[in-house]
Amino acid sequence: MRITGAILTVVLVAGITGAVALILHWTRLGALMRKHIPDRPQRRLFVASIGFFLTFAGVRLLTFAIHNNIGPFHDVQMGGRHIHHLVWGILLLLLVGYGWLIEVGSGSESSSRLMSRITSVLYGAGAALTLDEFALWLNLRDVYWAKEGRASVDAAVLFGTFLVSGVLGRRFLTAVAKEAARLLRR
Repeated sequence: MRITGAILTVVLVAGITGAVALILHWTRLGALMRKHIPDRPQRRLFVASIGFFLTFAGVRLLTFAIHNNIGPFHDVQMGGRHIHHLVWGILLLLLVGYGWLIEVGSGSESSSRLMSRITSVLYGAGAALTLDEFALWLNLRDVYWAKEGRASVDAAVLFGTFLVSGVLGRRFLTAVAKEAARLLRR
C-alpha cells in the first residue's frame, strides 16, 4: 500500500491537535496553564508554539524518511506534479484565519476554550508546514535538501522564537515541573 506524505501529514497534524487539546482540556495541565499564563492571547501563543514545534519536527522526520526511502512513504503526486506540504500549510492557515474571522476559537470570552486551543494548535501546524518549505518559495525551486534549504530551518527557528517569546511560558513550565515532582512524591 502506498502511504503518501499527505495522509501522514493529516494524521500527524490531527494527532498533535487532538493530543494537545485533550491533554489541556482533561488534565490539570490546562488549569496550570491558565494560572501561570493568565493572559488568554499568551496562552494561545503558547499552544500555537507547541503545535508549531511538534509539527515541524514530525514533518522533517517524514520528509527525511521519504527522501531516504525509509518505510512505505511517498510524495504526493497529482498529474505528475509533486504537491509540496507548504500547500497543505497554506490551506490550513487560510482555514484557521477564516475561522478566526468568524470568531470560531478566536479567544473572545464567548468562544469555546477547547476550540481556542484547537485553532491555536492548527495555526502552529499550518505555519510549520509552510515555513518548513520557506526556501522553496524564496528560491522558486525545490531546494529542500540543498544548501539553500537551510533557509527553511532558519525561518522556522525565527518564527518559533517569536511564538515562544510572545508567551513568556516559563512560569507555566516551572509549574508543570513542580506538579510532576509533586505527583512523583505520592
